[in-house]
Amino acid sequence: MHRLSIPQSVTDRVIERRGTEHCFAELDPAKTALVVVDMQNAFLMPVVGHAVCDVAREIVPNINRLAQAVRASGGTVVWIKTRFTEKSLTEWSNGYGILLPDRKAKRIEALSPGGKGYELWNELEVRPEDLHVDKERFSAFLPESSNLAPLLRGRGIDTVLITGTVTNVCCESSARDAMMMNFRTVMVTDGNAAANDAEHNASLTAFYLTFGDIQSTDMIAASLARNARSAAAAQ
Repeated sequence: MHRLSIPQSVTDRVIERRGTEHCFAELDPAKTALVVVDMQNAFLMPVVGHAVCDVAREIVPNINRLAQAVRASGGTVVWIKTRFTEKSLTEWSNGYGILLPDRKAKRIEALSPGGKGYELWNELEVRPEDLHVDKERFSAFLPESSNLAPLLRGRGIDTVLITGTVTNVCCESSARDAMMMNFRTVMVTDGNAAANDAEHNASLTAFYLTFGDIQSTDMIAASLARNARSAAAAQ
């Protein structure tokens, strides 16, 4: 698991700008979605994967715990998978064009539907009521990448919790675009994984300063449970 390290100076700037350390500390469970990004064999399974992040296997228990907390409180769980299609080579030619030929071929093989790499990691606790969305770019919230944003809006979702791998690429890209699409966005500090602590912390720091909130699994689970109880008591 990554060692979280957010400079106090960053937290101070956040408080100065927003008046609070956590702008989305209170979560409305019914309007909240857990968005799990790229927890596929392509990124977790040695040999099969084309860009394996070892730490991603360590965050699986936290993702499962969050998924359970979100479902139990009336929220939505969405499993995001990166998918390669032939149109990727033309519509996202720059993304594939900058790769060395062998890396490009490995990525295509790992992310093609029907292959082992495309599948979700088998230790994830996926439930029948969960949603599944494929994306074709780093960000899940780009209109050219997936239909995630309108799908969530159609369910009354206004808050997203971003987890998955890797923190500083697909997760941060999705989180930034979610905020730009007007979703209240939280990156989960111990529910994202990167190649190393430095990249993980740099990504969370950049996002926290300007784009949204960062919270731990414990903090999110507590908020969901607390507000679910409050909503039930008010009925």
